[in-house]
Amino acid sequence: MYQVGDNIVYPMQGVGVIQSMEEKEILGKKEQYFIIVFPVNDMQLMIPESKISTSGVRFVADSPAMDNVLTIFKNGERDTSLSWKQRYKTNMDKMKTGNLQDGAEVVRDLMLVNKEKALNPSEKQMLEKARKFLVSELQFIKGISNNQAAELLNTAL
Repeated sequence: MYQVGDNIVYPMQGVGVIQSMEEKEILGKKEQYFIIVFPVNDMQLMIPESKISTSGVRFVADSPAMDNVLTIFKNGERDTSLSWKQRYKTNMDKMKTGNLQDGAEVVRDLMLVNKEKALNPSEKQMLEKARKFLVSELQFIKGISNNQAAELLNTAL
């Protein structure tokens, strides 16, 4: 399914590249591992081949999918009936899916809340992380700089 050189998105980490596949022995068990490098976080992650399908890893979206998400981002509405605790749980669940649209909704909703009132520290941190992931995928898909992607996102709302 995935191969060395594939560009992927890993939930809660963002855009990465499968750098290699290596056989590793961990706790006495030999298994193939995907070695994924995340340039945005300057991080490397190993995922066992047997767990890749349940890990939430997905291929980076294409440009039409991103354009669709940006349209939803611009025109969607947030649920104002939720308390901050409910909103936090809902947003955390969305971020864990790794789904592009879910991540964009988290960014949009928290940016809108932030325009009305200051976010609490937990939500502020969540917004920064979700925004970073969305910007990194937008940057990758559109072939633009990080600053250009951030500006495009700001103008979309």
